[in-house]
Amino acid sequence: MVAVVVAYNRRELLGETLTALLEQTHAPRAIVVVDNGSDDGSADHAAQLAPDADIVRLPRNTGGAGGFAVGIERAVTVHSADLVWVMDDDTVPTASALEELLAARTATGKRAGAYGSRVVWTDGRDHPMNTPKPSPFRWGAARALRVPAAAVDAFPVRSSSFVSLLLEADIVRERGLPIADYFLWNDDFEYSGRIVRGSTALFCRRSVVVHKTKVFGSTKADPGERFYLEVRNKLWLFLRSRAYSPFEKAVYVSTTSVRWALTFAGSHQRAVLRSGLIRGLRDGLTTRPRPNAETLADLGAVGAAIAAFEGAL
Repeated sequence: MVAVVVAYNRRELLGETLTALLEQTHAPRAIVVVDNGSDDGSADHAAQLAPDADIVRLPRNTGGAGGFAVGIERAVTVHSADLVWVMDDDTVPTASALEELLAARTATGKRAGAYGSRVVWTDGRDHPMNTPKPSPFRWGAARALRVPAAAVDAFPVRSSSFVSLLLEADIVRERGLPIADYFLWNDDFEYSGRIVRGSTALFCRRSVVVHKTKVFGSTKADPGERFYLEVRNKLWLFLRSRAYSPFEKAVYVSTTSVRWALTFAGSHQRAVLRSGLIRGLRDGLTTRPRPNAETLADLGAVGAAIAAFEGAL
C-alpha cells in the first residue's frame, strides 16, 4: 500500500499530514509526495520529516487533478502498489485511519473499487464538503455489499473525494488516471465515479481523517472565481466522461442545478459568479479536456511517464 499526498504551499499542514502517516497503526509501505511547484519550502520540509518518502518536485502548479495523476501513476509504476491511498496536504489521518479502511476492504471481500474515510473538521463535526450520502443507485454491487459493509459501519456510495481515498491499483491500471485538465473541482467526482463504475465505493465511518480547511462549509459555499471551474468541469463530466450512465447523469444534472441556485442565493459576489457561469458554460460546451500526455507534456520525465502509462491502457 502506497500513500500519495499532493502539496501546494501549505508547509506546516503538510508536516502534520506526513507525521500522521508515519504514525499509522498500519503503516504505508511507501509515501509519495507530489509538490506542485510550492515556493514555501514544502518539498524540503517533507524530505526532512519523511526522509524515506519519494518527493516529486513539479516545476509548476498542476492543480489537485494533475498532482494526483502524477502521484497515482508513480505509486503503481515505480512502487508497484497494490493499493493507493490519496489525500491532500490539509488532510490529517487519525492513527487508525488506514487500518480501518483495510478492515472494511477485508470484511466486504475486496469487492469495492475504492474506500473513503469519514472526514471531520477541526472541531470534530462531519465536514459537509466531504460527506457523501448513501448511493441512490441501489442495484448490483451496491446492493450486494450493504449488509457486509454495515457490519463494519460502512455503506456504499457512488463517488468519493480525494480527501482520503483508498484505490485498488488493478482498477487504476485498467481505467487510467485523474484528468489533469480539470485542475481543481470535480476531478475526484469524475475519477472516483470512473473507477467504481460497475462496482461501488464504500464510505467507512470508522476510518477518520481531519480536513483542515480554513472554513467549515459545503460545496454550496461561495466559490468566487473558482465557480468557473465548477461549471466547466461539471459540463465536461456530464458531456465527455464515461464515469456515469446517462440515467445517473440526468440525476446529477438536476441536483447540480439546485446546488448552483443555492450558491447564487447565498453569494455576495453574484457578478463574479455570473461571469464564471457564462465562461464555464461556453468552455464546457465547446471544449473537452486534453489528454494528460498533452496537459503534462512540459514536466519532462514525469510527463513522459504519464504518457507511457496511459498509452499502455
